[in-house]
Amino acid sequence: MSVERVAEDDNSSDAAAVATESLRYYSVAPGVRLNVRSGPGTSYNLVRVLPEGAKVHIYCQSPGTAIAGPYGTSNIWDNIGNGEYVSDAFVQTGSDGYVAARCS
Repeated sequence: MSVERVAEDDNSSDAAAVATESLRYYSVAPGVRLNVRSGPGTSYNLVRVLPEGAKVHIYCQSPGTAIAGPYGTSNIWDNIGNGEYVSDAFVQTGSDGYVAARCS
């Protein structure tokens, strides 16, 4: 008796695995409830507030209003979602510069 092995087309699951592995999340400074704004600066509308202990994925980064925070003073703003920006001075990226592509 022979058993045939049928190869499954796992392209969709492979793509999902790669996408999941490539997502990197960064911690917001301990004890901070972080304002999320509609653009890269304090003059933009407040969209929501991240709770203490939040982690964010940075899709891209933009220059904007300079802010002093636990991780230094920075004019870099992290895009964490569609129309959602937080100051990089409150996100532990391990760098004083850009860690993601610039937003277009």
